[in-house]
Amino acid sequence: MALIGPNGCGKSTLLRLVAGLLRPEAGVVELDGVPVSGPDPRVGFVFQEPRLLPWRDAAGNVAYPLELAGWSRPRREDQVRDLLSLVGLREFAGARPHELSGGMRQRVSIARALALGPSVLLLDEPFSALDSLTRERFNSELVNLWDRTATTILLVTHSISEAIFLADRVVVLSPRPGRVVAEVPVELDRIERESNIDMLALGRTAARIRRHLAGATDDPSPAELSAELSRRERARQIPIEELGVPAWFDPFGPEDRS
Repeated sequence: MALIGPNGCGKSTLLRLVAGLLRPEAGVVELDGVPVSGPDPRVGFVFQEPRLLPWRDAAGNVAYPLELAGWSRPRREDQVRDLLSLVGLREFAGARPHELSGGMRQRVSIARALALGPSVLLLDEPFSALDSLTRERFNSELVNLWDRTATTILLVTHSISEAIFLADRVVVLSPRPGRVVAEVPVELDRIERESNIDMLALGRTAARIRRHLAGATDDPSPAELSAELSRRERARQIPIEELGVPAWFDPFGPEDRS
């Protein structure tokens, strides 16, 4: 499920309530019928920033919650090895955070959040600091991770296309005070999303989400996106005569010293 809404509407606060990092002033948060009254090992949390311990290597950061939970060293080492393999970083187990790229640090953060085998994984715009191409690749990796772990994921994003690409349902929140104004099912199958990633922000699902958002999104408007797609199409169809003219001189002939 993806949460999308204007800045300040309470998306991150809602994740912190689900994680047990904040207590609700009214009502109750339940997971499988059991109230969440504090930090809960059934819930993993990945923040916008990786928040890794700089004095620990990747393996040590992933192992940290296991140490706090009292796991034995052999059991910790097995779990850390499996998790780093899951996120594609097994060969970087000994690297410190400053030796890793931003995307790799976020992968370590995801592995750490999965360390105790949570049934719910909370993601607070985890790829917002990455460039668009890296973000698309990480979104695909996240889908594969979800498929392999069968963990329920609740994602906060400002991107309509990202929400449609990742989620089965998109919950739209109103401006402050945040209220649920729509729950939009994503009916495209995974293959359709992968093959039409550039068009996700122009489809019917995106239009339904956009009607409730009043423009509060990181995505370009439909007009801007259409113009960009048209520009890309034109760039792929430049006639050969428009590519320029040959040089007037023969680069392999005798040098003209006149």
